[in-house]
Amino acid sequence: MPKLTVEDLKKIREKTRRTTMLREGGEHRAKITVHMGTCGIASGARDIMNALIKEIEARDITDVILTNSGCAGLCSREPMATVEMAGKAPVKYVDLTAEKIKEVLEKHVLGGKIVESYALGIGSEKTDLS
Repeated sequence: MPKLTVEDLKKIREKTRRTTMLREGGEHRAKITVHMGTCGIASGARDIMNALIKEIEARDITDVILTNSGCAGLCSREPMATVEMAGKAPVKYVDLTAEKIKEVLEKHVLGGKIVESYALGIGSEKTDLS
């Protein structure tokens, strides 16, 4: 195995820093959650996450949080992702591919228009326990 150089370490540090910034957020316009329970991973959720990371890095997008979660409860519709735009109801996207999630990033996150053909639902379930 080749030894790492100082330049290699600098590249690794910079990539990790960018990924951490994506996950930690701050001032952001959107949050994308890729559902990565066992069913999601088996259906290709890692490909969805990797496609988003590459696209966000390539476009130098700094105001989008990218995170993951467990199963969303609809195993048959995996891989899934939820897009939450600032001040808007969350949108759950289903049956995703790397190409579909790039389209969601372009049209919904960057363009503000929901990609209805991939959307399962808008909004979230809330329960009033009082």
